[in-house]
Amino acid sequence: MTKRPLFLAIGGLLAMAAGIGIGRFVYTPILPPMVEALYLSKSQAGLIASANFIGYLAGALLAAVRLPGTRRAWLLGSLAVNAICLAAMGFATTLPLFLVLRFAAGMASAFTLIFSSALVLDRLARAGRSNLSAVHFAGVGGGIALSAALVGFLGDWRTMWFASGGLALLAGIAVAAIVPGDHAEEQTVSRATPPKLSPAFAALATAYCLFGFGYIITATFIVAMVRDSPQIASLEPYVWVTVGLAAAPSVALWARLGARWGILKAFAGAALVEAIGVAVSVLWATPIGILLAAIFLGGTFMGLTALGLMGARETGTGDPRSRIALVTASFSAGQIIGPIFAGYAYDITGSLAMPSLVAVAALVLAALLSVIADLQRRKEAAASISSR
Repeated sequence: MTKRPLFLAIGGLLAMAAGIGIGRFVYTPILPPMVEALYLSKSQAGLIASANFIGYLAGALLAAVRLPGTRRAWLLGSLAVNAICLAAMGFATTLPLFLVLRFAAGMASAFTLIFSSALVLDRLARAGRSNLSAVHFAGVGGGIALSAALVGFLGDWRTMWFASGGLALLAGIAVAAIVPGDHAEEQTVSRATPPKLSPAFAALATAYCLFGFGYIITATFIVAMVRDSPQIASLEPYVWVTVGLAAAPSVALWARLGARWGILKAFAGAALVEAIGVAVSVLWATPIGILLAAIFLGGTFMGLTALGLMGARETGTGDPRSRIALVTASFSAGQIIGPIFAGYAYDITGSLAMPSLVAVAALVLAALLSVIADLQRRKEAAASISSR
């Protein structure tokens, strides 16, 4: 039964829900009560968020080299570490321990993404069911929505972390039951070959870094922004659920638009939509405005993530894994800088408006660079044809 493509896709969905949707993003709805209880500053909250993204960067780079053991073992181990780190956050009380736990959880999230995709997406492609990859990526939005709904019913920040860890553990157990072991040819993760880069790839990698910076400020602080605004504070339990519900179908939507327009043009379009959402979050602080911002954020960030990885395959030649690792590193760098910058800017100005508008500019520039990357890729392809 577990060999059926749909069951494999569901296994991938559960892995992504546990490792990314919960493991990386449950911090956002837990952040406001945690900040209030521990008297954390916005800069400290940003540091904790960035520790997770530094771990994600480290995990992405490590996963690109040769590792002993099977991909399934690494996936299940990563899901276990993720659940432990989530629950342990409820026991922590000091900033250094928070940083260590979120760093480890970030590494586990990166491993979950890479190894679940390697196990599930490769097999879906061999079965001729690549269309089910959207089910796999929908786990991120599903995990965000489910964990946000769960913590919304809880009052204590420690209990929120414990419940999130338990939810991630249950999902990990289900993955172990659904996703089968590696085939003989998949026993070891091989080292990627040296990348063959191009100007088109450089433009895309820069755009991907700007996207990471542009989305993560709102993704980290949107719930805190709602709590701090009396006119929309009643929406706090719902705003992050809205982000998750919008994210669940977004990869399928943007992948379809990518097939119609081209991957890099679709990336540019999604970046502009997200820029509008980020701008709305600070310029239109009304119930309609913040819900629209949540929909635009959720409806684009996973689509942009997937489109960027697809674009990395197109903007170069040879083995694409090194290019994928490099754009992931670029994306992670943007994510690391964003919360730190926003946190310190808030402590200085008392508002997230300025860093959010800087994020808008970054997303618009990302869209422009994606269009430039598309034009450069076409020139490179034409030059390659004419030289034959």
